[in-house]
Amino acid sequence: MADRPRVIVALPNLSECAAVADWLSAEGFEPLARSSSRAAFDEMHALPFDLLIADAAFAFRDGLHTRGRGRARNPLTPTIVIGGTTRASRGEAVTPQIMYLTRPIEHAMLVCFVSMAFMDSRPTRRSARKPASQFDAFVNGLPARLLDVSNEGFRLEVPPDQRSPLPPYFNIRIPVVGVSVTAQRVWTRTSPSRASARWYGGALAQNRIPAERAWRSFVDTIPVVGGAVECVNS
Repeated sequence: MADRPRVIVALPNLSECAAVADWLSAEGFEPLARSSSRAAFDEMHALPFDLLIADAAFAFRDGLHTRGRGRARNPLTPTIVIGGTTRASRGEAVTPQIMYLTRPIEHAMLVCFVSMAFMDSRPTRRSARKPASQFDAFVNGLPARLLDVSNEGFRLEVPPDQRSPLPPYFNIRIPVVGVSVTAQRVWTRTSPSRASARWYGGALAQNRIPAERAWRSFVDTIPVVGGAVECVNS
């Protein structure tokens, strides 16, 4: 998996496409710039991606929006459509899965839209957290400290010697109970107790039903401490 969120940029104007890709790269994303819908479609099938930014004609006439929702890592992440305001004003294709950005594209507005797109698709925890620091965990094969778990995900601490950030999607394994699942990175911040360590929030993603059941069975064995917790993304 990529260390940075992968964004497909599908815009027919070469200079506009390159500028958007440069801005995204500077913000920590991995842009894949393509100037034709065919090339963008091929990219969707070649590699997993996290977000699609597409010209309105590419998105609707050529079907990139529909195809992209079936190929994206998280199908809930909206497509950012460039120049689709005419359709939006007529009430066409206005859904939570589409965000319209007008031309000329401004750097600050683009970054804002990208951030909102990822925020809109963040998973929400709906069950109580349960402390789980007694269980050893491995993230992509490297040791990590599990903090707590819920039916939807977990929080964990990555030690200071692991300098590379976790990728958008990663594997977490708890050997003692034989559970291994894929998770989406939802947030990260510095550990409040050790400034050199990082905390991560993860949500289960792209797992087969048996793996999801095994995770929930594992969570069910842990007692709740302090009662239920409100639904938050942290």
